[in-house]
Amino acid sequence: MPAPEKPTFPEIPPWRPLAYFVAMLALFMLLRIILSGAGIEEISYSDFKRRIAAGQVAEVTMQENRISGRLREERPIGPDGGKTDRFTTRVPAMGDSTLLPALEDADVQVNVQSAQGWGLLIYWLPWLLLLGFFFLAFWRASRLVGGGLGSGGELRRFLQSVVRTAERPQTTFADVAGQESAKRDVQELVAYLRDPGKFERLGAQMPRGVLLMGPPGTGKTLLARALAGEAGVPFFSISGSEFIEVFVGVGASRVRNLFAAAKKQAPSIVFIDELDAVGRTRGTGLGGGHDEREQTLNQILAEMDGFAPHEAVIVLAATNRPDVLDPALLRPGRFDRHVVLDLPDSKDREAILAVHSRKVPLGADVKLGEIAAATPGFSGADLHNLVNEAAILAAREEQERVGHRHFEEARDKVVLGSTRTLAIQPDERHRLAVHEAGHAVVAYFLPHADPLYKVSIVPRGRALGGTLQLPEHERHTLPEDYLRDRLAVMLAGRTAERLLLGTVSSGADDDIRQATALARSMVACWGMSEAVGPVDLRDSEEHPFLGREIAQPRRFSESSAQAVDEGVRTLLKEAEQRIGEALRQHAAALGRLVEALEREEDIDRARIEALLGRRTSPAIKRGAQKAH
Repeated sequence: MPAPEKPTFPEIPPWRPLAYFVAMLALFMLLRIILSGAGIEEISYSDFKRRIAAGQVAEVTMQENRISGRLREERPIGPDGGKTDRFTTRVPAMGDSTLLPALEDADVQVNVQSAQGWGLLIYWLPWLLLLGFFFLAFWRASRLVGGGLGSGGELRRFLQSVVRTAERPQTTFADVAGQESAKRDVQELVAYLRDPGKFERLGAQMPRGVLLMGPPGTGKTLLARALAGEAGVPFFSISGSEFIEVFVGVGASRVRNLFAAAKKQAPSIVFIDELDAVGRTRGTGLGGGHDEREQTLNQILAEMDGFAPHEAVIVLAATNRPDVLDPALLRPGRFDRHVVLDLPDSKDREAILAVHSRKVPLGADVKLGEIAAATPGFSGADLHNLVNEAAILAAREEQERVGHRHFEEARDKVVLGSTRTLAIQPDERHRLAVHEAGHAVVAYFLPHADPLYKVSIVPRGRALGGTLQLPEHERHTLPEDYLRDRLAVMLAGRTAERLLLGTVSSGADDDIRQATALARSMVACWGMSEAVGPVDLRDSEEHPFLGREIAQPRRFSESSAQAVDEGVRTLLKEAEQRIGEALRQHAAALGRLVEALEREEDIDRARIEALLGRRTSPAIKRGAQKAH
């Protein structure tokens, strides 16, 4: 028969009795003030002087600028007919030198009461409040470190919560669509966790740490859970930010408790999400070498070095910023296996859509392959959001199934934004049509630009219109010809406004920003400028952060920076010249598209081809791009 569980009682914080005491003291003082004023008549100072002269006052008590006293006989007060012999009055601020002689002549007993009682309270109140603040801070620190004033401590409760959340996930690799190479990289870890002895007999050691790297939404957390589900081992999941506290040493204690719990349930998996929150490079000059984050990082490094051979614990970590991690984390023996999760290609996107649409009733016209081909650059999280948005649209229309039209509308919402209702004046509407038509015409007729998918002057998201290009094949490298055409497409709206309307507007703000950034990358990073050449002149690292930017000086001279600026300006000017030639050559097609946009607002690919005519040059395809 199992032993009965010991009853547990809620912990009473030590500040609660103090709070009760302060509240009761305040209530007592308030009642005393209220009761002390009952049955006392408030009289004027002139009336007080007249009663002294009439011999009615028997006794007075003087306290600063206030006098209270007792009459020789009771007098009626109030409308209820009550009587009292007590009174109170106030002394004028300038004082009265005749008061004491009058009291002596009338044979009145005079008492003087000091005001030090209230004065001492006012004097000591700030010190009492300060003492109470330090008491609460000390009690909070004691709870965090697990002893002292707090019974059990917050660290103990933190450990208990981690142990309770350690589960054996039901997720498997079948739930992780795509990412086949990543699954192959972690497949052998499953066999090790299921039977560690098979590897130990041959002297093999599995990597203690596996770092999952990739853009947000690519399924790093899902892959970690699937690995634990396939192996059938406990899964300890925590975010890197949960280690950090304001008190130094708390994070290190949490790390020790977490790894101790994982070792007790070995074989097991410890998953640290957002590792860069605690594992950034040390020695950047920010926060010193003894702050809480660096102490926590040091403890993680020590724990990963302290695994015994028989302890089958694997530490998984996820980050989308591997460049900012401390080198000590990435050395052999720690996170020495790196698994990269890329954005899915068309085939993987179709598999991901199939997983996320398992519980969604799809219409007969839905073809996941077409949807996957029309969503390049989407991550797994984006595709899940796409399916959910399509289901919401179908439910809003009270449809029984989700059709292909719902997926198209959901894709437009995800890529271009939600439709907005704005009162746009006719002249501004015409300018928007000219701007978007400029983007579309240049993208349609340039030989290396992506094919057009849709042109719209309907306000969506933060943009008043949009021109969406859609590729037909994946692209992993960007040729110079394609990039130059991309620059032309970005600046085409502004040039169209200048050619047809004579002026430009602020609508090209985002276009100019994107074009300048692309041109700078072409010149400073990719060596696509004859004047600069193949020299890395980027301003900072690809994914900089503040500490590293401060620690590293600029690696090029002022003349090189000026050459980069000149190269960027040259690329943008050349793009404007090509845009002008294309628009003048296809002026009739541009006019037709402007009129159609003002009339129809949304124009799809088939309608664009009917308005602009047949495209003579084939396009080189790439990821979906959007111009505003």
